[in-house]
Amino acid sequence: MSDLITPELVTLDQNLGNERSEVIRHLVQQVVSTGRATGFDELYSDAMARESKTATGVPGGIAIPHCRSSAVTKATLAMARINPPVDWGAKDGPADIVFFIAAPEGADQEHLQLLSKLARSLIKKNFTGALRTAASPQEIVDLVDGALGLGPVPESQAPGTASEAANAAPATGASAAGTGGTGAGTTGAQAAASTTAGAASASSGGAHSAGAPTSEPTADHGNAGGAGDGGKTHHLVAVTACPTGIAHTYMAADSLAAAAAERGIDLQVETQGSAGSTPLDPSVIRNADAVIFATDVDVRDKGRFAGLPVVAGPVKRGIDEPGVMIDEALAAAKDPNSRRVSGGGGGGEERDPQSSGEGEGFGGQLKRALLTGVSYMIPFVAGGGLLIALGFLLGGYELSLSDDDGTLTGDIILDGGTIFDPGEEGLLTYLGAVFWKIGNLSLAFLVPALAGYIAYALADRPGIAPGFTAGSVALFMDTGFIGGLVGGLLAGYIARWVGGWSVPSWMRGLMPVVIIPLVTSLIASGLLILVLGGPISALTLALNDWLAGLSGAAAVVLGIVLGLMMGSDLGGPINKVAYSFAVAGLGAGSFENQAPWQIMAAVMAAGMVPPLGMALATVLDKQQFTMALRENGKAAWLLGAAFISEGAIPFAAADPFRVIPSCMVGGAVAGAICMGTGVTSQAPHGGIFVFFAIGNILMFIVAILAGMVASGLIYVALKRWTAPKRAEEPVIA
Repeated sequence: MSDLITPELVTLDQNLGNERSEVIRHLVQQVVSTGRATGFDELYSDAMARESKTATGVPGGIAIPHCRSSAVTKATLAMARINPPVDWGAKDGPADIVFFIAAPEGADQEHLQLLSKLARSLIKKNFTGALRTAASPQEIVDLVDGALGLGPVPESQAPGTASEAANAAPATGASAAGTGGTGAGTTGAQAAASTTAGAASASSGGAHSAGAPTSEPTADHGNAGGAGDGGKTHHLVAVTACPTGIAHTYMAADSLAAAAAERGIDLQVETQGSAGSTPLDPSVIRNADAVIFATDVDVRDKGRFAGLPVVAGPVKRGIDEPGVMIDEALAAAKDPNSRRVSGGGGGGEERDPQSSGEGEGFGGQLKRALLTGVSYMIPFVAGGGLLIALGFLLGGYELSLSDDDGTLTGDIILDGGTIFDPGEEGLLTYLGAVFWKIGNLSLAFLVPALAGYIAYALADRPGIAPGFTAGSVALFMDTGFIGGLVGGLLAGYIARWVGGWSVPSWMRGLMPVVIIPLVTSLIASGLLILVLGGPISALTLALNDWLAGLSGAAAVVLGIVLGLMMGSDLGGPINKVAYSFAVAGLGAGSFENQAPWQIMAAVMAAGMVPPLGMALATVLDKQQFTMALRENGKAAWLLGAAFISEGAIPFAAADPFRVIPSCMVGGAVAGAICMGTGVTSQAPHGGIFVFFAIGNILMFIVAILAGMVASGLIYVALKRWTAPKRAEEPVIA
């Protein structure tokens, strides 16, 4: 028996409303009421956030809302057979069978594999037919256990039945996937037999290609380029991936495999899901005529497919229109002018806006690249900044002072890097110098790492080397983090351009490791040295002088603006812009120019206020909050103290029009006090737990407390004096 689903988690033939949110609300409440999740609001918010990314309806009247959530304590399935059906975004109409998959953040592989196996079963008509005729919740549980291989398979699901045979896709010529990851297909008879049994063969290269019927016509598919095309069998590869990696990833793989089997095409699929992913064999990729990307997230290690004709779209298109994607891939293989995978081109480059309707514009692409660069840069800054702070704590601030010839005291104590020798300075001072030096060396990677990973976000792995090179050139030219931003963008876009060159097949392997890094480094770094470095250096110097000269009202205004941004969307794009600005400039801080450290302190204090303010509000006026939000309030104390703004998200999700303004005012108060009193922070994260890296710690605490009180009181007042939206505050029995 499976522990994923119990009769208490099954609802049969009830009217749960006319909206997806109402059905999800019911299913989430079932999960919480059976003790499998700790908080309704958090799980509901996570489920709706996932639903907002891509509709989870699939052909056949099925919907599979799903999410990962820290509120879930045990991997769980909740099922509802609803009447009337509800529109879930599938092209063939509304859904009457809804499976809600709730996975913990750290779900183990065994449970993830079971969840993915269930998702694949839901595209089999005999299984969904049995679900529609089941008379009791226990019968539903038995059907699910049978589909998962954890119990006897009911007769209605048994392979080889007339209904299954009628729905099986004919497989002639070649299998949907080779065995052993070698690219060798099964015979037509074997493929037909396995499809009749309900599963085509699966590649060990991460392919899970269970056969499944499709609703598309199969006539004349041989003329589309399959086995009927002059007797030649075409070879395709595909990658499927969705944000959660539980359901759609595997359903798209199965749908594509079944469509390929109908056409007599050899297809091998790599599923990049939560249950693990084994890359396709390189020989299979080399022999492929084209590649299909049915993904909602970036393809891992896309450079493996460099030079192949590509058809790309969202993962849901792989479920809804697998045959169309197969036919498009075959047509692309014959067209010398078709789009091809660049040498690891990243982001959404290969996504087809026409087919997906959600092509990434230049602005979205630029934002993603910059945030990626900052996110990868932060560990260098965090480690380096904290080590420098610890060094000062042990060895004193004199470590950063220089003598007459410009040699820093810390370097003198280390004596040029000789083997351990405390000398006259003493052990603590020597260890402080060691920490200080390691921190400075770590911070020296700030600009190269920023540039390198911006380029990586745009061009995948081939962009990393030219990006780091451009970042190093930016350091050499004294252009600071602005030069790193420009260098990373240059390297990324040039690498994508070079990667898009049409080259002979024998050059494909050289493109990502030799040609793209060489040409891109030469062009991007050359432009920085010869053209852009001088103007950017002058701009950086002017910006540093302006920040260093900020005082009084100007500094307070900057603190207010940063505080408003940090409280506006709680970890979203606006919040990240303010945080990125502070982190990117952190390496330029010094005891002569403390403005970057002051900005970092203001941003950190303002980011701590939202969860602390909401936690205070739950204490001041408990009756205004549900039990679930009061529990979230307890956790928000620690999250706020650690500078995790997302701790306020459960409150914002339930009541955004009152929470967000409250958080913005509180953040503005904290930012203004920090900038006005000269509080500094050499650490980019950690909140109160990096107190040793905070200058003027007393005013830092005062700023946070003032912002917290302002935010909490304003929210309580708004809760009392404005009409609450009861629909947003469900009560759990």
